[in-house]
Amino acid sequence: MSDRTFDPNTMIAAARESFAPLLKAQQEGFKAVERFARLQYAFAGDVLETGLARVHAAFHATSPTELLNQQTELTTQFVEKVRARAEEFASFTTEIQSKITQLGSEIAAKAVPTKKAA
Repeated sequence: MSDRTFDPNTMIAAARESFAPLLKAQQEGFKAVERFARLQYAFAGDVLETGLARVHAAFHATSPTELLNQQTELTTQFVEKVRARAEEFASFTTEIQSKITQLGSEIAAKAVPTKKAA
């Protein structure tokens, strides 16, 4: 029978080491959610700005032709903004996918213990 004293520091260190990949995954997840929310907020701002510009154009147009030209220009600008936001979102999803793959590999590496030479 071995007589070992209970060492809580060793136990805490082992728990930290075993849960470190999960903590890292959680932190990366929170960063991703925050970035996604910022992308959505920026897109909502673009929609709001375009809507306000359309209302402004409708009130200040002197003829139907001028209104149509302004609306066409505003639509073109909005489409460019949406295209840029879509590219940002695509790059965001690619980055998240690579991070998830990397974190999965790290967690799998920690889960499979290495065999020690006898």
